[in-house]
Amino acid sequence: MLRMVLVRPGATDFDEQGRIKGTLDIPLSAQGTNEVAQTVNELADVPLEMVYSAPCQCAEQTAEALASSHRTKVRVIEELQNLDHGLWHGKLIEEVRQCQPKVYRQWQEHPETVCPPGGETLGEAQERLRTGLGKILRKHRAGVIAVVVPEPAASLVRCILEDSDVGNLWKAECDHGGWQSIIIEPEKVTASA
Repeated sequence: MLRMVLVRPGATDFDEQGRIKGTLDIPLSAQGTNEVAQTVNELADVPLEMVYSAPCQCAEQTAEALASSHRTKVRVIEELQNLDHGLWHGKLIEEVRQCQPKVYRQWQEHPETVCPPGGETLGEAQERLRTGLGKILRKHRAGVIAVVVPEPAASLVRCILEDSDVGNLWKAECDHGGWQSIIIEPEKVTASA
């Protein structure tokens, strides 16, 4: 059986401001650095064999801290990139809610039907994330690994692995820090490989 520890990177300035970061490459804030230290401390006794990371500064900084504490390596998986929000990058979530209330509500209730201007659809993001997860699951059939992915991509990863609903991606957009453990049954590993 494979145990995946899904880790959200610590906060960035954009998270703290309620801005959409998407694929923007933003480092951890001071608060984010503290959150990472707390996550590293909470996972100190978890026997991580490998740490995988999305290709962005906040995820890579989080992954490096975690890997260093476990004396293991970090491998960046390009397909674990966060959602491409196109022209929404850098906007305040509140700004989108006020300027595009119908689109905001649609993204909240049926995100699969929305494509941010110049961005990618939820379906495109899920396929890309499935490909990245497939790479990881081909290498690990059992044991414990960590995967560091920012929100809202982390919500999609969880949705893929647990066959669950996506949930409110606006709320998830600025979630940061913390982790969750997901047990991946052998048949799921085989199916994804």
